[in-house]
Amino acid sequence: MADEHESSHAKDKITETFHDEDSSSSSDSDSKPPPKKTFPVPPNRANANNVSWKEKPVHDLLGGAKAADLFLWRNKKKSIIVLGSVTIIWALFEMIEYHLLSLLCHVLILVLGVHFLWSNTLNLFYKCPQFPQVALEEDTVLQIASVARLEINNFLEVLREIASGKDLKKFLTVIAGLWVVSIAGSCCTLLTLVYICFVLLHTVPVLYERHKEKADVLLDKGEAELKKQYEVLHEKVLSKVPKSFKEKKLA
Repeated sequence: MADEHESSHAKDKITETFHDEDSSSSSDSDSKPPPKKTFPVPPNRANANNVSWKEKPVHDLLGGAKAADLFLWRNKKKSIIVLGSVTIIWALFEMIEYHLLSLLCHVLILVLGVHFLWSNTLNLFYKCPQFPQVALEEDTVLQIASVARLEINNFLEVLREIASGKDLKKFLTVIAGLWVVSIAGSCCTLLTLVYICFVLLHTVPVLYERHKEKADVLLDKGEAELKKQYEVLHEKVLSKVPKSFKEKKLA
């Protein structure tokens, strides 16, 4: 009887120890947070930022919206209408030397005359509907103002980053671009310069899309030549700039 009592007592101790270990392990597992699931990044999305702009479609480079369809002549009627309207406006102001104030006055005269005929004369013979009322909605104006504010702030931030001197190559590129634009501005008016840029947007992307392989070869040669010129400039001029001046500028 004593042996049976001792054996049962030992069994109870063994079961208690196993129960304590199970409870401690379960409490430890409850206290520890479950491991976070990690999802593998798709290779297309991971390498999206490393893709060169030459490997992207021209439609995506232009924003991929309706403006890109317009510049790439996806809808020929709309592209012709827009380009023709801009050409007429440029011809009025530059070739015929039409003035903006005169144009606004003539447009208002035309609108008022049509409204007068619509409201008075035509109603004597036909039952015409009321002249459509034109009004700007408050939400539309606020959206345009908010978008303009964000774009202006982003532009000012980019200018601040360029002027800080952290990227000297970008700074010199912007200075050279502004110098070229200033030379072009001295040769023609602002309207003509805007019109030339608009025509280039309607022609260069289409030509580049059709002759992409040949254009990429020429662009690679031009990029290599620019890198050589920049290395020469860096060796002769930029490398001689004192380091203390660069550190103060970056600070």
